[in-house]
Amino acid sequence: MKRRIRKELLDELLAGYEKPEDLTGPEGLLKQLTGALVERALSAELTDHLGYEPGAAEGTGNTRNGTSPKTLITDQGEVPIEVPRDRQGTFEPKLVKKHQRRFTGFDDKILSMYARGMSVRDIQAHLSEIYGTEISPTLISTVTDAVVDEVAKWQGRPLDPIWPILYLDAIVLKVREQGVVQNKHVYLAMGISLEGKKEVLGLWMEPNEGAKFWLKVITELKNRGIEDIFVICCDGLKGFPEAIEAVFPKTIVQTCIVHLIRSSTRFVAWVNRKALIGDLRRVYAADTEEAALVALAEFAKRWNERYPMVAQAWRSNWERVRPFFAFGKEVRKIIYTTNAIESLNFSLRKVTRARGHFPNDEAAFKLLYLAIRNMEKKWTRQPKCWNLALNQFAIMFEGRLPA
Repeated sequence: MKRRIRKELLDELLAGYEKPEDLTGPEGLLKQLTGALVERALSAELTDHLGYEPGAAEGTGNTRNGTSPKTLITDQGEVPIEVPRDRQGTFEPKLVKKHQRRFTGFDDKILSMYARGMSVRDIQAHLSEIYGTEISPTLISTVTDAVVDEVAKWQGRPLDPIWPILYLDAIVLKVREQGVVQNKHVYLAMGISLEGKKEVLGLWMEPNEGAKFWLKVITELKNRGIEDIFVICCDGLKGFPEAIEAVFPKTIVQTCIVHLIRSSTRFVAWVNRKALIGDLRRVYAADTEEAALVALAEFAKRWNERYPMVAQAWRSNWERVRPFFAFGKEVRKIIYTTNAIESLNFSLRKVTRARGHFPNDEAAFKLLYLAIRNMEKKWTRQPKCWNLALNQFAIMFEGRLPA
């Protein structure tokens, strides 16, 4: 219930107010009021614990036993308070628990800054500047280390049995191992549930990207409860489709159009890229597979003399490209990874870019997990035309969609 503070009380508190620092400064009213309210609340908790008011007859034999000084770290900076004690030592404060030094919500601010890619030093400087509070790097590490167990539980959580679409990809981070900084691949699995909601299913780390490790990832997903996946979209890594089909033989493996375009333009001169990508668009944006093949033939006529490997790459991958055309354009936009895992990868690269490298695998996992947790809060809306997509899935994968 919202309480209205009496105007007379506010007038009394603000008596002598002259400048903003009187309210929000290091010794301002907000800081003093925070300490006074916390002490008053703790005193009320002790009264409830003992069963009698201060100065009244003792009810249980247990009595008040003075106070202990404590410094709380709050939004107003460091606030000194006196915590009441009882003689028998049975009082357990709720508002400020024993050994608690940071006021509720302060840790969340540290985690929020950490999740946005700020270094420990940057967080320390920011808190000092905003709140006038000196926070040690050890404290920041302690707060962020608290999510390690949470990451383990998240990584091993049970998964829904049916996922219409799954995206698989990897990003590269620099991680120190045995005193040497090296590139490591972070494997990512993102799914779209039956309700149309995006969800990151897990993170895995390995020095190199390979089909053998992807097989391990896919097997783990199955062991965590996944029984069926309709479409998996992935890059053109050799052996990748076979690794998927070994675990989910009925799943359609769709080559990621974005990855195929990137590999097609890798050795194309910058001056020609825009025109070449425009001609490729006529291929993957065609209404039918037949029209796409015609567009690919026209592309080859125009570009084979300069870049013969591009059309050849699309033809050699055609069996993994063609499933794309069996769906309506609305569904293709969902399968097309630019709006899904590519967006996730972009955001993850953004928060990891400032780090340079990570001291170990655990530090990388902490940041990636916190960043993903932040992003998933914004993934509340399902893709457009999801109901239309489900209808198409029900027809194409007859008997595999729940009633």
